[in-house]
Amino acid sequence: MMKRNKKLWIIAGAIAIVLVIIIGGILYYNSQLKAVSKQKDEVIFEIKQGEPQPEILKSLEKENLIKNADMAKICLKLNGLSDMKYGIFKLDRSWDTKQILETLNDATKAKQNETMITFKEGMWAKDVALTLEKELGVSSKELISLWNDDAYLNTLIQKYPFLTKDILNENVRVKLEGYLFPETYVFSKKATTEQITETFLDHFLTIYQKYEKDIKESGQSIHDIIKLASMVQYEASTKKDMELVAGVFYNRLKKGMKLESSVTVCYALYDDLTSGEDCEIQYNIDSPYNTYKNEGLPVGPILNPGEDAIAAVLHPEKSDYLYFVADIYGDEKVYYAKTYDEQLKNQEKFNLNK
Repeated sequence: MMKRNKKLWIIAGAIAIVLVIIIGGILYYNSQLKAVSKQKDEVIFEIKQGEPQPEILKSLEKENLIKNADMAKICLKLNGLSDMKYGIFKLDRSWDTKQILETLNDATKAKQNETMITFKEGMWAKDVALTLEKELGVSSKELISLWNDDAYLNTLIQKYPFLTKDILNENVRVKLEGYLFPETYVFSKKATTEQITETFLDHFLTIYQKYEKDIKESGQSIHDIIKLASMVQYEASTKKDMELVAGVFYNRLKKGMKLESSVTVCYALYDDLTSGEDCEIQYNIDSPYNTYKNEGLPVGPILNPGEDAIAAVLHPEKSDYLYFVADIYGDEKVYYAKTYDEQLKNQEKFNLNK
């Protein structure tokens, strides 16, 4: 009798353990399918034609649209949601996993005549044009020509308050350089060069409106702000360093010192640039962009800066620094100096002596 009771207790214990595991698994599964945010946060998401299902789920997790790709895989199998369509979708981080998967299975929600393209901070206009050529089939040469067309640019100046006659300088490489705001955009596959251009400028307008008061209070022209922001974007990779680097540039300008920024040499070299080292050793190049040879800011922006760089120029960190150098052969950390002797030591330390 005792042995029988013991067996019953063992069986009951085993069942209890199994039930705990099952219940725990169900609770975990349900928790992983909940929305990643309680606040509405719309995200544009693209599924490419023929993209494997596991990659789609990983992308959803990477974009913080779902909590767990493995649990999402179970969800789509249990709910018959494996027929995800290709195209561009509007999703929201306040949706749970099932709602997101249902949307991706709905052909009416998929925009298949549009293409999503991400442009990173710091891209040159010519690289933006080449990316558009690759993704949309538009001519990069036609885009650059349009971005230098004074007649078209004058119509844009009338439309956008941040564009001024300052951009119509014949000595710059691309007159809209600096204003092709880096962001993820959705373009119609049949978009014209003008529609593409104004998509960039429409987004720049939202950034301009956000900082319009700061821009006016700075006492600087928007074009000068974008020039300096483009240099800051190139020189620094973190928000903190951007603010410090902007402060260094302002300190040098106040003292009447040349900016002597190697990134302006990069842009001066342009098609002849073969490596980052070229920017450090060819500082005698004759160009209106070269801040080693010319006082003040370069003739125009040297790339398309992001919001952090623009904000850093408007709100620089104050310091006594007059120099800085980045360890371009190492971790790219930026080191600052108050005197030229300190700068030379930093350059020697990182093998950057000219």
